[in-house]
Amino acid sequence: MKRNHIVAIAAVGLLFFRACTSSPGPQNAAAGKLPDEVDYNFHIRPILSDKCFTCHGPDANKREAGLRLDIGDSAFKALRETPGAFAFIPGKPHESEVYRRLVTEDTSLRMPPPNSNLQLTQYEIKLIEKWIKQGAKYKPHWAFVPPKAVKPPAVEEDEWPRNDIDRFVLEGMERNGLKPNPEADRERLLKRACLDITGLPPSIEMMDRFLADTRPDAFEHWVDTLLAMPQYGEKMAVHWMDVARYADSHGYQDDNYRSQWPWRDWVIHAFNTNLPYNTFVTWQLAGDLLPNSTREQLLASGFNRNHKITEEGGVIDEEYRVEYVRDRTNTLGKAFLGVTIECAQCHDHKYDPFSQKEYYQLSAFFNNVREVGLESSVGGPETYAKTPYMEISNAEVKDVLSFINRTDTNRLIVSVMGDLDTVRTTYILNRGVYDAHGPEVTAGTPRSIMNFSGQPNRLGLAQWLFTRQNPLTARVFVNRMWQEVFGKGIVKTSGDFGMQGELPSHPALLDWLAVDFMDHGWDIKRLMKQMITSATYRQSAVVPKEKLQVDPDNIWLSRAPRFRLPAEGVRDLVLGSSGLLVKKIGGPSVKPYQPKGLWELATSGRGILATYKQDHGESLYRRGLYTFIKRTVPPPSLMIFDGSNRDQCEVKRLTTNTPLQALVMLNDPQVLEASRVLAAKLLHEKKEPVETAFRMIVCRKPQEKELAILQEYYKDQQAHFRSQPGMADKVIRAGEYPLPDKKEIPEVAALMQVITAIYNLEESTSKS
Repeated sequence: MKRNHIVAIAAVGLLFFRACTSSPGPQNAAAGKLPDEVDYNFHIRPILSDKCFTCHGPDANKREAGLRLDIGDSAFKALRETPGAFAFIPGKPHESEVYRRLVTEDTSLRMPPPNSNLQLTQYEIKLIEKWIKQGAKYKPHWAFVPPKAVKPPAVEEDEWPRNDIDRFVLEGMERNGLKPNPEADRERLLKRACLDITGLPPSIEMMDRFLADTRPDAFEHWVDTLLAMPQYGEKMAVHWMDVARYADSHGYQDDNYRSQWPWRDWVIHAFNTNLPYNTFVTWQLAGDLLPNSTREQLLASGFNRNHKITEEGGVIDEEYRVEYVRDRTNTLGKAFLGVTIECAQCHDHKYDPFSQKEYYQLSAFFNNVREVGLESSVGGPETYAKTPYMEISNAEVKDVLSFINRTDTNRLIVSVMGDLDTVRTTYILNRGVYDAHGPEVTAGTPRSIMNFSGQPNRLGLAQWLFTRQNPLTARVFVNRMWQEVFGKGIVKTSGDFGMQGELPSHPALLDWLAVDFMDHGWDIKRLMKQMITSATYRQSAVVPKEKLQVDPDNIWLSRAPRFRLPAEGVRDLVLGSSGLLVKKIGGPSVKPYQPKGLWELATSGRGILATYKQDHGESLYRRGLYTFIKRTVPPPSLMIFDGSNRDQCEVKRLTTNTPLQALVMLNDPQVLEASRVLAAKLLHEKKEPVETAFRMIVCRKPQEKELAILQEYYKDQQAHFRSQPGMADKVIRAGEYPLPDKKEIPEVAALMQVITAIYNLEESTSKS
């Protein structure tokens, strides 16, 4: 019983941490007094969007009584069904029909209707009353107004900010009666930066060097060093794989192999060479259309061929071709514009000012690809990419595409973009049905975002995206990078900047970041450095009780965030700290350990992915980024930690807390093997093994009490396995890495148990 005590404590602690870090929900706005000035965007529109726009919003087909409340011109007109009445009369709430319907006791007149199960609170009704008294001023939706340069605000505690980001954050703290936390200790700060920039834990050597670095700007120098490492590109690519819905199989029922991995190698290369964001995206949207397009630019266009492609015989060709176009359209909306444009494919958007016509105008940019719905059934290497594709030769890998890590000489083909010589007609599809053709449309963009006047092709669309007057492109990207660093975006709903999305917690900061990003050439590394070297980032993650009461969700960033690593990050930490990690960059995806029979239970029986053939050797120890993703049966260890199955574009993963996560850390062969290998290594090095293991995994020196508990557990395990060598032999047989000498087995097994316990500490797998 005693030997399991530490592991049990670790598991319980892990679960407790994960339960405590789940969001308790938004703060209750109704608790405060009414604002001095009621703003349409920040106070009124969210109420109308939630409670009124379903019947009185952008969707003309669902609009009741001809009343549209999302546009001021319509809201101030005389009501069609109540002559002489007006929805809003500026300055006169008690004569405004909307207000009268909100407060009436007559249930036949009350709005929203009682049977809608929607009801405004008294606070919301008073807000609307005060807004009408103040003139009922409508404003364009904040996200559809181009960001403007904002002067960083003055703050009381002027010595705290390290850069302009901190001035905006500190102003929000001071306005809400909060003070920043002290700076985190150096060990935690280094671990945090390493995980955010490279996705790997720092080595003991790095920790010692940083602790000994007495330069005032030591941290900035270390950030520069980390940004220059090739592992930076791998870390950044993890999020981009979700955005691009990258996978190693075609999807749908047969779900056979796809050779798209050279495109992933390009993404890593692009991040490492700091390709400006506007160029990075333009090549992916329209690399094939650029004048004198290079082979690298053509490869980059594979972004829009990452979607699912069917190989099922008997399907209707046009139905699936239209589905591919729809996927690209929806991906553009979520990935680059941060809007739910997909909600307008069957009818006008119910909340945002996007018509169904505008949806199909946007889809027209992607409707001209030289492709069919069903090109081939499951087959050999010739089916691993679909037309249009590029074939990559060995000579190209040695010359113009040297960033591709090719491991064999087999034929290598990658799906890319390429348009027809003629323009394919695009129609509005009634109710979104592929063959229900409505009126013809030509390429265009939603007017509410910005008018389109460029070339009616994907290159023109990319140029429209990066026009300075586009209100969304820069905001959406800097918000997602903020989300990557701080755990959630300034706009929490990073995939929805529309009417139903969350309002920005720091709107001025978001606009400042967006404008600054554009002003400095869309430089991604510079943006990351700004965030990571800020005083906001350097704060301790300790949560004082008073701050937990005032700001439980840490909206005002008066402490550093604390959250679990992404699925790939958990794997990388285990492999990196144990010394098992193979650090080569790029190459085909790998198949590490996973439970037997999973692929076989969900297969048509056709193709090379009908059964799971585990890899061996160094392929077992590659980063999580390279783990093979079969869409219908994604890797279980990654999915348990909220990885993406890459069915569609995903800009923010769900965060769950389940016992299965603790079970993976306690039983996964990869974790047990890493524990064994690290144990054997430390015993050979003749170092103090427990303390060294703790530093390698948790990335700090253990406190005296922590070390005492672990050493006691180590002694207990040594006694146990010395007395039962047969048990030790069973314990160490996890994974394929060579086993230690027979005489070392009891000692290795004992230390292995201690290391497994350390891996299960919540601090080990979290950024804190």
